[in-house]
Amino acid sequence: MKRLSVLFALMMASPALAATGPFFSLRNTDFIVTLAFLVFVGILVYFRVPQLVGGLLDKRAEGIRNDLAEARRLREEAQEIYASYERRQREVKSQADEIVANAKREATLEAEKAKKALQVSIERRLKAAEDQIAGAEADAVRAVRDRAIQTAIAAATEILGQQATADQRSAGIDRAIAEVERRLN
Repeated sequence: MKRLSVLFALMMASPALAATGPFFSLRNTDFIVTLAFLVFVGILVYFRVPQLVGGLLDKRAEGIRNDLAEARRLREEAQEIYASYERRQREVKSQADEIVANAKREATLEAEKAKKALQVSIERRLKAAEDQIAGAEADAVRAVRDRAIQTAIAAATEILGQQATADQRSAGIDRAIAEVERRLN
């Protein structure tokens, strides 16, 4: 409002009010300028310059409206894409959490299986070691028995050799052969 009053005051103090003589005279420059201005405005109106300028301004305003509408559409599309990416991120995060949980479960199951397999392997090896020990013990008992038998046979042979005569030994061998024949048939 203050600007308007300053503008009005400047117009009131214009040089047109300072001119002397009649206003509607060709000698008054203010009248000539006013007349030229009106002719200029008339020419502009005749050639429809205000309509052309208005049309250009309308066209520019329509272009700006279209740009704003395109910007709104792009903004909405960007928001949809952003929301889609957020959904995907949440889905991927939940899938990653599921994968990690499954991996932990599988690792636990595999660890338990490995423990059981190790336990079975240890039991099998202990059983094999016990079997080897039992076999070695049986071999040792058999070796001691064979050695005892050999020693007993050697001692009996020596004693019989000292006590028996050659005829008695020959008769004992014949009896043993006959006994073997009888048992084989």
